[in-house]
Amino acid sequence: MNRREFLCAAAAGAMSPAVRALSASSSSAPSIEDKPNVIVIISDDQGWADIGYNNPKAYTPHLNTLAAQGATLAHHYVMPQCTPTRVAVMTGRYPGRFGPQALQASNAPAFPLGTPTLASMFRACGYETFLCGKWHLGSSPEHGPNHFGFDESYGSLAGAVGMYDHRYRKGQYEENWHRNEKLIEGHDNGVHATDLVAREAVKIIEKPRESPFFLYLAFHAVHTPLDERGPFVDQATQRDPENPDRWLNEDKIKWFNDPAGKIQQEPDPEKRLLLAAVHHLDSAVGEVVAALERSGQREDTLILFSSDNGPQGSWPGNAYPDDLKLTDFNQPLPMRGLKLDVWEGGIHVPAFANWPGRIRPKKVADPVHIIDWFPTLARLVDYQPRAPIPWDGVDLSPVLLDDSSLAKRDLYWIWNQRTNRWALRYGKWKIVKYGNEEPRDVTAWQLFNLEDDPKEQNNIAEAHPETVLALHRRFLVQRSKDRR
Repeated sequence: MNRREFLCAAAAGAMSPAVRALSASSSSAPSIEDKPNVIVIISDDQGWADIGYNNPKAYTPHLNTLAAQGATLAHHYVMPQCTPTRVAVMTGRYPGRFGPQALQASNAPAFPLGTPTLASMFRACGYETFLCGKWHLGSSPEHGPNHFGFDESYGSLAGAVGMYDHRYRKGQYEENWHRNEKLIEGHDNGVHATDLVAREAVKIIEKPRESPFFLYLAFHAVHTPLDERGPFVDQATQRDPENPDRWLNEDKIKWFNDPAGKIQQEPDPEKRLLLAAVHHLDSAVGEVVAALERSGQREDTLILFSSDNGPQGSWPGNAYPDDLKLTDFNQPLPMRGLKLDVWEGGIHVPAFANWPGRIRPKKVADPVHIIDWFPTLARLVDYQPRAPIPWDGVDLSPVLLDDSSLAKRDLYWIWNQRTNRWALRYGKWKIVKYGNEEPRDVTAWQLFNLEDDPKEQNNIAEAHPETVLALHRRFLVQRSKDRR
């Protein structure tokens, strides 16, 4: 074992016990060569059940292996929609801290220039920093990723895009496929976005370098439009006119035909299409891991994975190029709610941390949130900001690198620019309110015991008024920190 096993802070007093023990055996602080590469992978609209280790109907062998060999975060939370979650992971703060524009998917700037981000932190620590995939935190080049600490960026400035022509919705941001915030002529038309993003990531990983790298790998999959053409690139995904329960050329497209035959066991064609997109995403993650192995960097790389929110459920179509109407196309959830909800189904998603030899295989039962990733990574690379950052997240190294538990703390959600969904969890208790009026007293809330009622079916507020009052007071503290 060497110092890199738990990488840590320079001062032993700021470390977890395992890291402190390693540091005590070395007389010098870690050099830049001792710090790990870090890859943060974000999938899009991948629900809790749209991954194999939560649901054997999904074929995701690469994601399953990474989770099994690392720390599976069994109660991992995000925000109810893409832009708010990306704000949370990039800043370590709840999106409401930046104002209403950060609370919903938007093309407007989500937070101001100069805001500390994961990328600016890694750059300050001597890393090369890269973004591959979806930004969606300000869809104009003037507010793109290179202004927030990324040395290089490639993908879409806006949100979802046509999977093969990479255009956003018609209008101002339709053309947004870029490299370093310069729009690409022809927008790399004709190759699936998942493949383009994975290929770019592989190039970055295999590039010779002397410094460690940070890669923010934000896939567009499995967000709509779902379009899996295989070798039939000139033909958008469509129903087979001779058999409407099949997709045209489905038997010849590998993403519909996994080696285990799981996808073909799904009778619903729309669910089968989603499972094909999941298989495609998983294969892309496998390519990234293979590149790490080929380049001898696998053991020196920490991988964090999460979806950005719960499953989409249904979609009317016609918003993006080749955008199909789909109904109830995700795998069924064992919890209440979907994307946009502050019920568990909208915010409780698959996630894991994998670092060979550093994070042992385990399941983390403590509730954690994607806001925790920034302070955790800051600890691992010994980041010393010039001014304190008001993170809402906490350092997860005690549960990832050791076998400690986290103290109970508030987990807090609001959603929509005109906020109409509200929730707070503390320990096993969760309060929820839907409606346009801000919850100003205890009568506004529903109360759930998530240990006894993980599906949030039984509102027990009347039986526990003292608990509702305590959580309501916690909610008011959190809400007071938001920018109105």
